[in-house]
Amino acid sequence: MSTLEVQHLGKRFPVRGTSALRREMLDAVADVSFTLRPGQVTALVGESGSGKSTVARLLAMVYRPTSGEIYFRGRRVQDLRSRRDLLWYRRQVPMVFQDPYSSINPVFRVSHGVTRNLELHRPELNRAQRSEELERLFETVGLTPAREMLDKFPYEMSGGQRQRVGFAAALAVQPRLILADEPVSMLDVSIRAGILNLMMDLRERLGVSMLYITHDIASARYVADRIMVMYAGHVVETGPAEGVLADPRHPYTQLLLAAVPDPRERTSFTTSATIGEPPKVVNPTPGCRFRMRCQQAVEECSRVTPVLRPMAPGQMAACHVATPDAGLGAPVATPAI
Repeated sequence: MSTLEVQHLGKRFPVRGTSALRREMLDAVADVSFTLRPGQVTALVGESGSGKSTVARLLAMVYRPTSGEIYFRGRRVQDLRSRRDLLWYRRQVPMVFQDPYSSINPVFRVSHGVTRNLELHRPELNRAQRSEELERLFETVGLTPAREMLDKFPYEMSGGQRQRVGFAAALAVQPRLILADEPVSMLDVSIRAGILNLMMDLRERLGVSMLYITHDIASARYVADRIMVMYAGHVVETGPAEGVLADPRHPYTQLLLAAVPDPRERTSFTTSATIGEPPKVVNPTPGCRFRMRCQQAVEECSRVTPVLRPMAPGQMAACHVATPDAGLGAPVATPAI
């Protein structure tokens, strides 16, 4: 049984300042479908503005979908209206935010947010049990000695330690799925690997599924079982992590991989990532949204919006040019993290 299933998800936002006669809509997420399975880390990869964080907020019910369906363990999420049902869902699907500096209240000790989660979502625990659970959670995420860490204020912790507090708050509600919205993008490079290792450890020890949202495709290779590549609101490629990275079929996935620095190669400069116009997501017309930047684009790309098609075992791409047998040419070297 899948943990979470998304069918044809869409989200549109009205553009401010437009007239009533010609209302413009920002098509942030369009016809996105995927399944998250128990005990897997799925990476949602794409550049800024691709719609990744909007998908996370839709799953967390911060936004209501414009179209499509979200099912969690067989229940339609849009039908959850009562406070009891919403608490049940948010207990199962918490979110770890991008900014470890603003996601923790600076007025209180770092244990405050975790304690509030325990009080709200696990009311059966008494004060002594909550205290014991707090120490266990801090030890689980690598904040030791736990008793000393619980009494710290946020300004006394590093960014990496604060992000670990965020994971402790998520684990406090005994989740089945954690939405991790770029949890390492604001951290120093030297401590990013520690957070990624923590995510893998939580998956292996606790069986928690994760949706890891990132613009760094190299870190996705390091931590993810499956990868979904998103561009301008569409999922353009999806499949097992090693398969997508070793043999990318969509030209945008190839572009992302080509942009990853390789320390074994001499420094070079390329303008391939900036060729063409930015994608049109305000009142978009039919066609591939990547076509203005794609060197393989054909006439059909401007007329018909491509849909995901099988390319290899478990791997799909939304591209008119890519073919299941040969893809788009020679595979791009898989980046090292």
